[in-house]
Amino acid sequence: MQFLFENHVLDAERRELRRGSELVALEPQVFDLLVYLVQNRDRVVSKDDMIAAVWGGRIVSESTLTSRINAARKAVGDSGEKQRLIRTSARKGIRFVCAVDEQVAPEASAKTRPPSAPIGPQQEIHFCTASDGVRIAYARAGDGPPLVKTANWLNHLEYDWQSPIWSHLLHALAGERRLIRYDQRGNGLSDWEVDDISFEAFVRDLETVVEATGLQRFPLLGISQGCAVSIAYAVRHPERVSHLVLYGGYARGRRKRGSAQDNEQEDALITLMRQGWGRENPAFRHIFTSLFIPSGTTEQTKWFDDLQRVTTSPENAARIRETNVSIDVDALLPQVRVPTLVLHCRNDAMVPFEEGRRLAAGIAGARFVALEGQNHLVLESEPAWDRLLHEIKTFLTT
Repeated sequence: MQFLFENHVLDAERRELRRGSELVALEPQVFDLLVYLVQNRDRVVSKDDMIAAVWGGRIVSESTLTSRINAARKAVGDSGEKQRLIRTSARKGIRFVCAVDEQVAPEASAKTRPPSAPIGPQQEIHFCTASDGVRIAYARAGDGPPLVKTANWLNHLEYDWQSPIWSHLLHALAGERRLIRYDQRGNGLSDWEVDDISFEAFVRDLETVVEATGLQRFPLLGISQGCAVSIAYAVRHPERVSHLVLYGGYARGRRKRGSAQDNEQEDALITLMRQGWGRENPAFRHIFTSLFIPSGTTEQTKWFDDLQRVTTSPENAARIRETNVSIDVDALLPQVRVPTLVLHCRNDAMVPFEEGRRLAAGIAGARFVALEGQNHLVLESEPAWDRLLHEIKTFLTT
């Protein structure tokens, strides 16, 4: 079924929203919320109705619900001020008030569609509770031997699963293993309103997820600042970690390795986060996009832009960044006693190549692989992608 309103086409079956000929990128929960509102446009839907339909009745914070409603409005060219299409009824709920036409997708169009891709691994999302009461969201996908991916900044379990920035890696790993990953506190589907955002809290969250899954021994994958958390966990629990894979990481955060000028730049960046995180500010988006995926396509850039908005709040973004740039696990490197693979792109614009070399040199027996590329997150279209996946798969089977 397709829903037509103004210049939009909402295709529930294909999970697509188009504005004219343009495909609008939507976070999964936002898409589900929009479909629910359109399908129930004959009435005002309450907060409880929305939570039951979109989140399956799970506990959802007021800020999370508000952010999804705002995102749905933005996707259809509306806003909280205008409320042309999605209108709030005080103390009642919201209603989709725009005129909608329904039609079945034309058969001719269906015949011209490419064959459906094979159904890949499906993920299940669960929650566990850290020692300080913070709820941590984690996901399981795939079958086979386990692989735990440590959380890093800018993760969202649902959004990443479909994102052209993350999905190729996640689906490839889950295609051969039981992939377990989670959103760190203050980020993604985990609790945002938390008192403790610190490196120690990040390590405890990983410990909490491992205990919740019942794993006894498993390989651990760290990406970016997730590498430091993985190192700390491997040192504390060497009996649990069979292999350690570190990609794009560092032992020393920018404040621990940089110059006075670097620290001034970091101060400016964090100030910009608090003022501009998630806003429609091209200059702000360009700063982060040029660091994480400088050679990304237009589609990937748009997804990364939305990733900033849906993963966390401006204040949490700044707090998490402050924690990450102050990381220092240099002294732990000689204590790592598990087989380790370190990978790093030569021209990584976010984390210097030298930091990857430093990780490998500090861990006894670690294997170092230099990848050709400049993106902090290796994209599927890059030559480095095949090498990255091959090296990880080979290392985990030895």
